[in-house]
Amino acid sequence: MSDDIRRNMALFPIGIVMKLTDLTARQIRYYEQHELVMPARTGGNQRLYSFNDVERLLEIKSLIEKGVNIAGIKQVLLPMSESSEEATVINEQSEVKRKEMSETQLRKMLKRQLLGGDKRLGQVSLIQGELSRFYKR
Repeated sequence: MSDDIRRNMALFPIGIVMKLTDLTARQIRYYEQHELVMPARTGGNQRLYSFNDVERLLEIKSLIEKGVNIAGIKQVLLPMSESSEEATVINEQSEVKRKEMSETQLRKMLKRQLLGGDKRLGQVSLIQGELSRFYKR
């Protein structure tokens, strides 16, 4: 499975995203309302977030902590659309894969992502620093 598909796979329910980002459900839904994140929805209308969504939420959190308002964040991080390359997707393949994965496998996948880092634009991912507290090397 390619890295882009893996990063866009809908994996995390809002409860886990809250723990990973230290944001409240209300904050996360607020950012969704402003189209800064676009989680996928299951048939039961449950939000599922991808690695890209978690990383984007951490970027938003960092900007908020620096005093940037929502309008400024929208300028820095362009609003997402469902057709965006980074939009979280639920398709048949990803849904089957998600249901097959145990929590242990999901944690291993997250750990690999953190330790491998995000090689886009040659930068270390913000998600790596923020989420590394959950794993000991």
